[in-house]
Amino acid sequence: MAGRALEHALENFPEAEITVLHVVGEPSPMWGAATGLALADDLEEAAQERAAVVFDRARELAADHDREVTTEFRLGQPARAILNRADDYDTVVVGSHGGSLADRLFVGDIAATVFRRSPVPVTVVR
Repeated sequence: MAGRALEHALENFPEAEITVLHVVGEPSPMWGAATGLALADDLEEAAQERAAVVFDRARELAADHDREVTTEFRLGQPARAILNRADDYDTVVVGSHGGSLADRLFVGDIAATVFRRSPVPVTVVR
């Protein structure tokens, strides 16, 4: 879904500087302390590797539109990370369904949270 959001931004905001923000969720307290500790050592490295794949695809999409994008990686709760950066932009474009099934079950609907709480306009792309 994030690819559709980026396509929308590239097509509808031709003069805008676009930042692709990829947020990888940290282990939830619901997973238990032992799981969090077991994953902590490699979590950031694995998350950055995952983000690199997303950023490569984002750069390809941008190149297809003769554009460039800036990329930014965050580790944490996706909606919170997006909202923490929202003031830095004129608008936020987000996919209507983001993250894994676990993200949607435990974190909630990221797009809806961003839409309700953002200090700047939000475009939700289906």
